[in-house]
Amino acid sequence: MNQPDVNDLLPRLQRWYLSQCDGEWEHSWGVKIGTLDNPGWSLEVNLRSTNPADRAFAPHKRGLDGPKPNADWITCHVENQVFRGFGGPKKLAEMIAVFLNWAEAR
Repeated sequence: MNQPDVNDLLPRLQRWYLSQCDGEWEHSWGVKIGTLDNPGWSLEVNLRSTNPADRAFAPHKRGLDGPKPNADWITCHVENQVFRGFGGPKKLAEMIAVFLNWAEAR
């Protein structure tokens, strides 16, 4: 994957989030960004009641081979209508891009 345009990622994520807010979704579901202790990032987006909720997602994985993952690892998948991304300390932007490129596709 090419390096995502980091200047556009946060506005895109904000627009996607706002487009899901219907007075109910945001009270029960939403977007969570966290950190991992190995170190790294996590991204969780609950897709219930959203357009991509039932859309197929091909898992995205890289850099997990070998005895110890390096800082360039990333893995994203959808399970039970939840997008889950995990990656090294420099992979938050790529995780957001993977999610948005899939979620915004028509």
